[in-house]
Amino acid sequence: MNDYSLLSSWHLRPFTSEEELRKLSWSGIPKPVRPMTWKLLSGYLPANVDRRPATLQRKQKEYFAFIEHYYNSRNDEVHQDTYRQIHIDIPRMSPEALILQPKVTEIFERILFIWAIRHPASGYVQGINDLVTPFFVVFICEYIDQEDVDEVDVSSVPAEVLRNIEADTYWCMSKLLDGIQDNYTFAQPGIQMKVKMLEELVSRIDERVHRHLDGHEVRYLQFAFRWMNNLLMRELPLRCTIRLWDTYQSEPEGFSHFHLYVCAAFLVRWRREILEERDFQELLLFLQNLPTAHWDDQDVSLLLAEAYRLKFAFADAPNHYKK
Repeated sequence: MNDYSLLSSWHLRPFTSEEELRKLSWSGIPKPVRPMTWKLLSGYLPANVDRRPATLQRKQKEYFAFIEHYYNSRNDEVHQDTYRQIHIDIPRMSPEALILQPKVTEIFERILFIWAIRHPASGYVQGINDLVTPFFVVFICEYIDQEDVDEVDVSSVPAEVLRNIEADTYWCMSKLLDGIQDNYTFAQPGIQMKVKMLEELVSRIDERVHRHLDGHEVRYLQFAFRWMNNLLMRELPLRCTIRLWDTYQSEPEGFSHFHLYVCAAFLVRWRREILEERDFQELLLFLQNLPTAHWDDQDVSLLLAEAYRLKFAFADAPNHYKK
């Protein structure tokens, strides 16, 4: 029985173990079962199959009650700066073909505004907007036959279906952000700390790369802030982000703890190019525009395997390798 058959049968069982689902999903989730699997892995839907329809209905209803209650306040003085920033940021997102569809723009504006109003500790911060896209695209692909995720067209999707996808996207994004909210509170302490941890990790994994960056005065914050703020979404094609998130949702603290090891593996992946570059400007330019446009699932799988190896070699044993 392959992973697809196993995952398909898993979804239909009355009760099931989350651990088993995580194991099956870690190495990538087949496209037809990905929407349901993501909803289960994120904790949005219960493992009990009989409770799922009622849970979905209740959560979708709850989200639309939020819109009813909050969305008209977007032009109030107290909220207009938040709404304006969201409105400015969405057109800068990718993939362009998706973002330029007015229906999609409206959906993203509502999701982000409602989230910001309901999470005043952080409010809206640039970077959060990118985290909507993978959920939205995965859930919409259940209803359209489109191989290239960068070319998704929502015009054929019925309004009622779009409404439900919007609600599901909101809740799954909220679940993700619950685990990394200190990335987005004032001064973004979570990100500052993770960039520092990345620097420390790379100095242990590959001292030569670390020394080379340091010697050319390249600071980790100059390239890795975005890696943490946008969870590598600006560094990888969307199809690769989706594959990455299969594993992040299967891995305990995938978006926070494991992401650190992925970033370390990602940096060291470009070791040869980094060591060949001897100019600050060129080095930084390279690190901010890494050549991943042609990456596919295989590249992501190799990256994840290396991150997993690093996690076991370097996690939770700081005294073993302190210089």
